[in-house]
Amino acid sequence: MFIVEGHKHMADVGFARFSAREVSKRIGYSIGTLYNVFGTYDHLIIAINTRTFTLWTDYLREALGRGEEDRIRTLVEAYFGFARANRHAWMAIYDHHLPPDLEFPPEDHALRGLLTDIVVDEVRAFLPPSCHEEAARLARSLVATVHGHCMFELNGSFALMGESEGMALALARVRENLEAARANC
Repeated sequence: MFIVEGHKHMADVGFARFSAREVSKRIGYSIGTLYNVFGTYDHLIIAINTRTFTLWTDYLREALGRGEEDRIRTLVEAYFGFARANRHAWMAIYDHHLPPDLEFPPEDHALRGLLTDIVVDEVRAFLPPSCHEEAARLARSLVATVHGHCMFELNGSFALMGESEGMALALARVRENLEAARANC
């Protein structure tokens, strides 16, 4: 209940205006109960953000499941599509910064990793077998490229630069990097 309602609240107001007290109030429990369940505010946010990752992973799987031939384009478009449709929840993933001494729960790490696994699998499928061992590194770099373009679109930086095609630029950079990797194997 806390995670589902917390996710709804995050999606409505974003990280800066998120309130654990409001989440507790919405489900009829005290803030003390929330902290008894999660231990800390950071663990609550981790759980909510992991839910966003899970929904995002499902979104990517659904997009790829439609059978589009250009799976790389599908991945980039789905990345942007999810971020646009879930702006506050998506941004909260990157707005929340963990204290250095907080241990990240392994189960959350594993759930979040499923998203990257999808990208790694698609990059590996694009590359010849001689490049497969580099697929994970390349996939992480490509995610960072797409993420940067997506972030610039959502926060208005591209608009300030007079750029309106962030997704097309991201796809072009991904294709260039994939072709370069393929040529260098």
